[in-house]
Amino acid sequence: MPTVLRLDSLRVAIYPNDHRPAHVHVLGSGCEAVFLLNCPKGPVVLRESYGFTGQRLRSIDAVLNGAMGTLCRAWEIIHGDR
Repeated sequence: MPTVLRLDSLRVAIYPNDHRPAHVHVLGSGCEAVFLLNCPKGPVVLRESYGFTGQRLRSIDAVLNGAMGTLCRAWEIIHGDR
């Protein structure tokens, strides 16, 4: 699974054989969250989370929204579409 972005000790990944709609997996510290991208302009929307605090999820959300262009391009490169 390609890592498309790093957030401190966390990595943001897109699985090559994953399904639509466009989304990313945020992994690290024994936690995982999935955010829908809503390409091309967002905003990201939390789909599910395991282990992250609300405060950490809000900070991840802010970073992902700031990287929307990069994340949507990565999804398109990996999956051939948005």
